[in-house]
Order: sequence, then C-alpha cells, then structure tokens
Amino acid sequence: MILTNKQPTDWKDLQNKVSEILEQCGFKVETEKVTETARGKVELDVYAEEIVKGRKYSIVCECKYWKSNIPQNVIHGFRTVVNDLGCNIGYVITTSDYQSGSIITSEYSNVELLTWESFKDLFFESWYESYFSPEITKRLDPIITYSEHILPGWFEIMSEHDKKAYFALKDKYDIFGHIMMNFTTYVNLLHKVKIPLLPLTEKFKDNKQVIQRIPNDILIETGYKEFLEKCCEFGEVAISEFRYLRDIYSETKSDE
Repeated sequence: MILTNKQPTDWKDLQNKVSEILEQCGFKVETEKVTETARGKVELDVYAEEIVKGRKYSIVCECKYWKSNIPQNVIHGFRTVVNDLGCNIGYVITTSDYQSGSIITSEYSNVELLTWESFKDLFFESWYESYFSPEITKRLDPIITYSEHILPGWFEIMSEHDKKAYFALKDKYDIFGHIMMNFTTYVNLLHKVKIPLLPLTEKFKDNKQVIQRIPNDILIETGYKEFLEKCCEFGEVAISEFRYLRDIYSETKSDE
C-alpha cells in the first residue's frame, strides 16, 4: 500500500512531507526545533510527540536528501542527540540508502534507519486510521447519504421534473457513494475491517457500471493521498449538484 506517490524534491520538501505525515497521524510536530542538550544546542529537523494513555511518546527525525549512502558518523552523532534528549525513538530518513557501518551502528539502539519509502510504509496504517478515513468521511458524508435508499424529507415537495433530475443524479453518483463507504470510519464501527486495496481497477475491472460512472484517474490511482484528493474533488462536485436541488426546496438550507 502506497501512502503517496509524490517524491521529495529537496531536503526542505522531504522535511515538510515527513512533518505532514506525522501531524496527520496525530502527533504535535515542530520542524527545525532548536533545543538544549548536555552537549549544547542542537537543531532537530523534525520533532514530534503524542500523548498515549497519559504518557508522552516522542520522536525525532533527521532528514537526508542525499544521493550517496549515509555514513556511519552521521548515525553516531544522531544517536547521541536522541539519547541526550531522552526521546523514545529517532528516525534517520533518507532518499538514498545507508552504508553497512551505519546499519551496524544503529543496531541495539533506539535509532531506526529508514528510506523515504520505508518511512511511508511504517506510518501508513496509522495515517490511514487517523487521517485518511476520518477525512474522507467528513468531506464525502453527504454523497454517501444521498446514495442511500432513503429519500430526503424535501423530496416529496419537489416538482416531477426535479424528481427526475434527482434520480438522474442518483444514477450518476450512487455507485461512487457506495464505494466510498468502504473507506469511511463507519465500516469500523462494529468490527475492524481490512483497508481497501488500490487501485480500484483491480477489483472493478469487469464492472461496466463502475468504469462508466467513476473517473479513470480515480480508478487507476495507487497512492492513497492522491486518491483521497481526487475522490474528494469529484465527490464535492456531486454534493453541490444534489444541494442545488435541495436548496430550491429546503427552507432551512441545512445539511441532510
């Protein structure tokens, strides 16, 4: 499962992407944090902490946008910083890889060596549960509601012409709403379910209705972050079309 297909373009972008993922996982995040240690001031690329059952859990990240593999001395220095700060764990995150000495240096320590790809893998499930699923639920809840069989209260006072328009919208968007339901927080209310796999073409390649009613760029997307953005963009257009009809007849102009 791929959290995002977007690659960092430079050190600053790598730092920002790491920060964003941790923040969306529920951490309180600071970038380029200057702090005091027993050995003097240090600047941390990314510092993140969360409270777990009343206890602070802290992370410090060193971001390396390098083409060459990370040498042993970098890991030695970072391990010292992590220990001096008393952080639970430190991550070195690189766009390259590590020299063999670096790997040996990190063993039996609270420093973990990650590539950008392995960092995304490590935090994917937490990111999905803390951010992706709640976000898609919040932004697309109306289209999921409209795709249900129960008609809204204002349906009965609609003109016959607008009723036909309403059912035309349901025919156009119901399948999208049903599929989006699988990504929401609602599906985990009774029991934990597996995260739906991307791309959707793998599951629906023989379903003509899905192929015809859902944009291809959504169907073929493999990155969950990009998938979220594309689904919300498409879904919010659909919601606005339903609400255009709703607002003609709804005196309160409130949500369903």
